[in-house]
Amino acid sequence: MHLSSFVEMVESGFDDRVLLGDQKSRITGTEFGFLVRLGATQVHNQYASVIYVGENHSLLPVALFAAAWAGVPFVPVNYRLEDRQLHSLIERYPNSLVLTDPLTSDRLAGFSPKVFDEWLSDLSMIDLEEVGPTEPAENDDDVAVVLFTSGTTSEPKSALLRHRHLMAYLLGSVEFGSAEESEAVLVSVPPYHVAGVANMLSNLFSGRRLVYLSSFTAQEWLTRVADEKITHAMVVPTMLSRIVEHLDGGVLTTSTLRTLSYGGAKVSERVVRQALQAFPNTGFVNAYGLTETASTIAVLGPDDHRDALSSDDPMIQRRLSSVGQVLPMIEIEIRNEHEQVVAAGESGLIYLRGEQVSGEYAGVSLLDSDGWFCTRDQGSIDADGYLYIEGRVDDTIIRGGENIAPAEIESALLAQPGIAEACVVGLPDDEWGQRIVAVVVCSEGHVVDLKTLQDSVRDVLRGSKTPEEIIVRDSLPHTETGKMLRRVVLSELVALQGGTAS
Repeated sequence: MHLSSFVEMVESGFDDRVLLGDQKSRITGTEFGFLVRLGATQVHNQYASVIYVGENHSLLPVALFAAAWAGVPFVPVNYRLEDRQLHSLIERYPNSLVLTDPLTSDRLAGFSPKVFDEWLSDLSMIDLEEVGPTEPAENDDDVAVVLFTSGTTSEPKSALLRHRHLMAYLLGSVEFGSAEESEAVLVSVPPYHVAGVANMLSNLFSGRRLVYLSSFTAQEWLTRVADEKITHAMVVPTMLSRIVEHLDGGVLTTSTLRTLSYGGAKVSERVVRQALQAFPNTGFVNAYGLTETASTIAVLGPDDHRDALSSDDPMIQRRLSSVGQVLPMIEIEIRNEHEQVVAAGESGLIYLRGEQVSGEYAGVSLLDSDGWFCTRDQGSIDADGYLYIEGRVDDTIIRGGENIAPAEIESALLAQPGIAEACVVGLPDDEWGQRIVAVVVCSEGHVVDLKTLQDSVRDVLRGSKTPEEIIVRDSLPHTETGKMLRRVVLSELVALQGGTAS
């Protein structure tokens, strides 16, 4: 199924319903479809793709669906990249319509960009009766969206999501028209992240009004939730942490927020517990997915969160650190180093298979002959089907022949009062192969005793997993979606000791 069919469904199913915009500017399903057709008319036979470089915009879905209708890819690019890398990514897709925001426009002068609002204004000058409507593209094997990987250790790769992948995700996880007309979602994740694309598609598909937050602060987020009577929202862990910190123990019993989803990176269980207490009437959802899987493949739902918070059973409490259960349309296997499927509770590499799984970069597919995709994430599934992510296999610390997952140690550190962030890495060591070093960021106003912190980890884990050194910093490097840049931390620490990162 093609995204152009999506447009026709929205037009007929939500003709008079407001789907885009805030209190100042609102677009109905009929108006949305008309704008998409105008945009497609301009793109068709003129451009090979539509590139967007800028902050979130209230009518951003028009650009994606205009590209889809015209049969070309939509390529959102991270505007925060430095100019050299930003230009390099745009150059991969020549003869493109480059859309941007006013603040980024000057940086892209060599690509003849159009400011998004000006492009929308130009569309209003097109007479569809005069030029004739563009017929919708229909090949669901065409590339719909290109997303760039973060590229922390090498040049970013172009991950390809075809129409059939995105529609498989939607049809398998969202019921068309299931939202009430009063529902609204606040989208604060960036447009170049798979969560931004998935939020756009899934909420439009359900008929929920999209309200975009151009740039995030905790106060602005809370204000928009109140002013726009937001019922649903999705944040990355860094945002959730800042919201909790900003509330400082406050409890929002009157919030209109029905559901708050979080994902994109590992989040501290302590922060989740504080968030649950801050929003007692809100259902929390932890969503796990990857760019290569066209977004979510596992979900920890609202009941799971509240049960874990109130239960005395350690096994149920532990579920708060899981990413929940795998969606019905996804197959999953946990395999050992010999690619044999392991028993429940045993750790191994996560493999996925399903119609929404792309596993494809420009020029190469990572699917095996049976359609399985190796995520390179380490994890396990318990006897009740809850999936636990232990971190990237490339991050594994090998100390004295023992494989140690940094995430386990980080969780122990983050459970301690006063620790806001933690990053654990393995530094080269002549005796042990690698030694464990932790870098932590303290919460504002807190000072921690490092010896006490080491002892607390030893009490939870064993001595071989206790950091031999703990370093306190003011901040740690992250991507804009909250993912820890572990390799950056490792490279900096290795450089300080005069070596090179392996």
